[in-house]
Amino acid sequence: SVQEFMTFTSQLIVERSELGSRASVKEQEYLCHVYVRNDGLAGVVIADNEYPQRVCFTLLDKVLDEFSRQVSKIDWPSGSPETISYMALDGYLSKYQVWPPR
Repeated sequence: SVQEFMTFTSQLIVERSELGSRASVKEQEYLCHVYVRNDGLAGVVIADNEYPQRVCFTLLDKVLDEFSRQVSKIDWPSGSPETISYMALDGYLSKYQVWPPR
């Protein structure tokens, strides 16, 4: 399924990325933009080739900064969508899903 592809690909890319790094990796017809912060918190945006790379990394910066302020660092390694409540993500995804944002 698409969800399984995104989850597997994201985990693999994060595992292969160094702390403090940003990268864009082509996977099938998508570009996977990954940002791994120095504190180990990471995020991945999967987009088509038309979506601007700069916007993906801006989104990752915003989401990871806000997430790190709202969720305790102790919960990051073992957390999941079922155990961590981060309500702002849906708003960001809606706003950035279509380019240019509405």
